[in-house]
This record gives sequence, C-alpha cells and structure tokens, in this order.
Amino acid sequence: MMDTEPMSDMASASGSNNAALLHNEREVVRSAGRAAISSFLDSHTCFSVLRASGKVVVFDTRIPIQLAFYALVEHDMQAAPLWDPSLCQFVGLLTVTDFIDILRHYRRTKDDVSTLATRSIADILNDPTIQNSVLLRRKHQNSIAPHHQGFLSADTSTTLQQACRLLHTHSLDFLPIIMPEDMRVLATVTYTNILEHLVTHFREQRRLFDDTIYDLGIGTYHDSLVTISPSQTLAEALQLLHQHELSALPVVEKESQKIIGVYSRSDITFLASATDAEDAIANMDLTLETIMSQRRTDVTTPDALH
Repeated sequence: MMDTEPMSDMASASGSNNAALLHNEREVVRSAGRAAISSFLDSHTCFSVLRASGKVVVFDTRIPIQLAFYALVEHDMQAAPLWDPSLCQFVGLLTVTDFIDILRHYRRTKDDVSTLATRSIADILNDPTIQNSVLLRRKHQNSIAPHHQGFLSADTSTTLQQACRLLHTHSLDFLPIIMPEDMRVLATVTYTNILEHLVTHFREQRRLFDDTIYDLGIGTYHDSLVTISPSQTLAEALQLLHQHELSALPVVEKESQKIIGVYSRSDITFLASATDAEDAIANMDLTLETIMSQRRTDVTTPDALH
C-alpha cells in the first residue's frame, strides 16, 4: 500500500511556498506602486493643480462673520484666507465648517445669535468662550482657531509631495497657495485637487492598483463605522460628526439597513436655505431626510452616493 503522508506533506509545503511567493510578489507590486506615485508627486508642483481661471475670496478680519460666511455660500466656496490689516498679513482661513461649529455653540448656549450679524471675524477669533468650546479642537490647524502665530501655506513651486505632507502633518483640509514674489493667495488646494490631478495625469503600465481599499486598510469598517438614520435631526448628525471627528456619515434606513445617502460635514444645504443665522439654527431641528431632499441638483453638485 502506498504511503500518502509524504505526498500530502509535499503538497502542503508546495501550497505554502506558492502562497509566500504570491504574497512577496504582491508586496513588490505595492512597493513599486508607492514609489511610482511618490515620484509623480515629486515631479509635479502645486502650480500644476491650479485651474486656468478662477477666483479667490479674501476676508478682512474686521467684517461681520455672518456676512463672511454667506459670501462663502454665495460664491460656492468652502474656505477663504483671512487678512488682518493691523498686522498687514494673512492670519488663517475661514471655512464653512467653522461657521457650522459656531452656530452649534450658539444653539447650545442659547446666546443671542443675531449678534453674528455685527460681530467681526476678529472678535470671534478673540472670544475665549468660542475658542474653548468650538475652536480648541482645531487649535493646531490652520483654521480660525487662535492662530495669529503664522499662516501655513505653500508657494507655486512647492511639490505635490510636500503639499500632501503639509496637509497630513498639520491635519489641514485646505492649503493656501501663494505667489512667492508678492505673497498673493492664488487658490486653496485640497487632497481632492491633488487626487484629481493624479487620476488625470498619472500613467503607469504595470498593474499597481489591483488591491482592494479594504486590503490596503483605507476606510472605516465593521464596529468602527458610525451611521445615522434619515429620521434623526441635523443637530444629531453634527454632534456625531464632532464627537467622532468624522468628515461624513452614511445615512442608513433602520428597517432595511440600506444606505440611502451620505451626509457630509461640509454640506451647506441648511445654510443656503436659511435667511439668517437664527433661521440656520432653526434648520438644525430638521431631519436629515428633509435636508437631503433640499440639496441642489444642478450640474455643479456631485452625486452623493455611487
């Protein structure tokens, strides 16, 4: 009778060797992919991601903060550099999410929100109550937290690799791009701008992107995933985003567990439909289902869910 144990051991060893070879090959491809992308980012500058034409809105820190935010909404912009005339320099950025956080502060404290129509950006910057309750968590960022110590930016010759490092190291959402000759702000760059440039111009014959995002550890999965139902209020959604430091929440129907959309922290629907700050705070009691139904559907609005 033939002894099958040696053959079984050989087959097992062969399978293990093949798995090890496959794993090594995959790691080689991943390493090559990282090197190729790194080389691409090193060979392209911030100037290459700027649009051929565009506009930059700059706010004087003396103007009312409510006026500034509704100017952002009107111009469909997420952020604007702040200019302090007393220092004759840029001192930071004002973002849509800053205003949302300030509105949450006023809703929670029940302070007179109508004062936002007259309080200047500088006044808000220097308000210790708002600094401690709203802006302290972004103290290290180039946002409207107390940051008169400097203005984080890149110039047009900065490589995309360096820009990514600045965004990552300082936990920035926006990176102002300046002209080194006269310190003019040309634009603000985001990860999305850099990714769009990469997708458009990166060319590589090797199969460098066959791994799934799950295998690469990109994203949030399983028990770490935070969701919200369409029947919950906007205030609840904003609290979850703040509590877990998230940029977006999947909106999931409780009964079917079906994802019906995504609510982003930067969604300005409830601001755009409000007539003033008091109206915006009232809108926080609306359900996400209502908010999502009010979203714009023009050609400039990207699809919420794919």
